[in-house]
Amino acid sequence: MTKARTRWPRQRDAEDSLPPEGGTSHLATVQPTELETCLRACAAHSGKLVAGLDRRRTALAEALRNLLATHAGMEQTSSGASPIPLLRRTAKGGSGSALVLGDKLLDPLLAVGNKALDCAYEDELKLAILITDTVLTQRKRSRAGWRLRARTLEAMGAETAAVEAYEHYLDLTDEDGFGVAAKTAGLRVGAERQSELLRKLERDCPEAAAFAGRSVTDSWAEGLELHARGDWNQARPRLIGALLTQDRAGAPVPEIQEALSQYLGLALEVSGAAGSGGSPRGNAGTGDLALLTDLVALYAEQRRSRMRGPIGDPTFGGVEWTTLGEFRNRIAGKTICLIANSQRVGTGSMGAEIDAYDLVVRFNSYKIDPSATGKRTDIHATIHKHGFNWDQKVHTRLVFGGTSGDWKYSLRNRLVPGAQQYLGDESLRWPLRDIGKVGADVWPAIPTSGFNMLWLLDYLDVSPQLDLIGFDFYESGAYRLPAAMKMPITSVHEYTSEKAWVMERAQSVTDMRIRLR
Repeated sequence: MTKARTRWPRQRDAEDSLPPEGGTSHLATVQPTELETCLRACAAHSGKLVAGLDRRRTALAEALRNLLATHAGMEQTSSGASPIPLLRRTAKGGSGSALVLGDKLLDPLLAVGNKALDCAYEDELKLAILITDTVLTQRKRSRAGWRLRARTLEAMGAETAAVEAYEHYLDLTDEDGFGVAAKTAGLRVGAERQSELLRKLERDCPEAAAFAGRSVTDSWAEGLELHARGDWNQARPRLIGALLTQDRAGAPVPEIQEALSQYLGLALEVSGAAGSGGSPRGNAGTGDLALLTDLVALYAEQRRSRMRGPIGDPTFGGVEWTTLGEFRNRIAGKTICLIANSQRVGTGSMGAEIDAYDLVVRFNSYKIDPSATGKRTDIHATIHKHGFNWDQKVHTRLVFGGTSGDWKYSLRNRLVPGAQQYLGDESLRWPLRDIGKVGADVWPAIPTSGFNMLWLLDYLDVSPQLDLIGFDFYESGAYRLPAAMKMPITSVHEYTSEKAWVMERAQSVTDMRIRLR
C-alpha cells in the first residue's frame, strides 16, 4: 500500500479513449475488423514512433517494420505468378475486396500486438486490442489471439472482459503452460476481495451514500482538503463516496486500487497506527481499529491474488532446495542423456535406449511418446517464463532465469506442490552467466535451457557418460506439447554458436547421438 499522496482519482468522461469497463461492453466483444484497417493503423503508428531511449517502443517499431515489410513482400508475390498466394483477395458482399489473414502474416501481426502490450501506454494498448479484433475476426479459434486479448484487457484494467478472454483461451487448449487458469482464478478472487472491502466501507460509513453519485474528482478534492484541515469526520464520507462512484462506474482496476491505497493510507495516519507516521485524532471516526486492520488485509489479499493467483500450498509440498554442490553430488558417477525437443527424436525409436540411462534430462515443453522418446524424466530443465510440464513428477526440477526477481515470482506462481523432490536454488538459476561468469561480451545471445543444462553438466564433469539425443538444433523442426508448437523458435537464442560449442567437445557423432564423455 502506497503512502497517501495529494492525487485525485481520474474522472472518466464519455470521450475518454480508454473508458471504464462498466460502460464499454465492446471490450468484452470482438469488434469485426478488416485486415486493411489494422494494417493502416499499424502503418500510422509506425510513423509516430521516433528514435528514443524507450527500448520497448524501439522493439515495437522494429516489429512494425517487419510486419509492414512482410505484407509488402506478400503483395508483390500475390500480384506475380505465385500459384498459392499467402495473402488473397476475396469478394465481400458482392463488391469490393478484403485481405485475408494468411499464416505468413499472422505471426508478425501478433508480434506487433505483444510488443505494443509490453509498452503499456494508452495508444499502444489500443493498437493491441485492434490487432486482436483483426485476428479474431478471421480466426475465432486463435489461442494466441485470445491470450493476447486477455493480457491487454487485464493491462487496461478491464478485468471482467479479460477473464472472459482468458476462458476462451482455456477452452481452446489442453496444456495450460502459461498458468492462465491460476491467473483467471486470481483475478476472480481479487475482484471478490475488492468488492468485499468496498462493501465494508459502505456499511461502516452510511454518510458516504450522499456523495456516491457526485463527480469523483470533486468529492475526492473536497475530502483531501477537509483531511488537511483536520476534519476527518467530513473528509471520510466524501472519499468513500468517490470510491463507490468509481466502483459503480466500472473504473479500471488499477485506478480503483490506487484510490483505495490512498484512502487506507490516510485512514491509518488518522488512526495513529504503528508505522503510519500519524497520531490519533480526536475526531478520527474510523471506528474500531480492528475494522481498519481487516480492510488493509482485504486490500493486500486482492492485490496479491491478482498478481500471482491463489496458492494452495505455500511450502510447495515439502520440496527441498538443492544447491550447486548438492546437485553435483546427486549426479556424480551416473550416466546421463539429454533429450532434444526435436522431430528427429519424435520420429525415432530410441525409447528403450533412453530409459536405460541412469538419468534422463528433458527440457521445457517436452512431449512423451514412450517408443520414440522414452517414458522416464528424472531432471526437468525449464525456463521460468512458462509452465509447461511443471505438473509432471520428476526427481529434480531446475528452473532457469536471468533476472532473480522474475525467477522468484515464477517459482511462486507456477511451481506445483508434490511434482518434484528437489528444486534448484539461486546458485543454479543461470549457470552460464552466474557459475561460468560468461558475460554478454563473450556470449552475446541468451543461452537456451538446453545449453544452460549442458554447460552445467560439462562444467561439473562428474558423469562417465554424457550423451545428447536428437540434438540437431531444430534443423528437423520442433517436437513439443501441442500448445507449445505454436510458439516460434525464438530469435533471441543463437543456435549456431551453441552447435559449434557442442561439436568442439564431441567425442563421437551419429545421426541421433552426440557423445561428450
